[in-house]
Amino acid sequence: MVNRKRNIQMKFWVTEEEKRLIDEKMKLLPTKRYGAYFRKMAIDGYIIYTDTSNIKEFTAQLAGIGRNINQIAKKLNAGGPAYQADMEEILERLDQIWQLQRHILSSLR
Repeated sequence: MVNRKRNIQMKFWVTEEEKRLIDEKMKLLPTKRYGAYFRKMAIDGYIIYTDTSNIKEFTAQLAGIGRNINQIAKKLNAGGPAYQADMEEILERLDQIWQLQRHILSSLR
């Protein structure tokens, strides 16, 4: 083993689903050896990184708007009076939701 070209061993664990996916992808190539496949993918493969931080921020804002609307709905369902200000706030929040959705979709282009 001293004269071995590849003298560093690497090990890692996968789930059953990951193993199944790896096996499916390996069927598309002429190799049957995991080592050859993993070396080729690790060296020549590429990763597509998608920055989703803005989508996470929008999701948090949407959750806050949803909580506000839910609080108003609880009050109304409990038999509380429906105030014009509450209705206007709901419409304002819905408008914010539409604006956020448009912004999210435009940022994906």
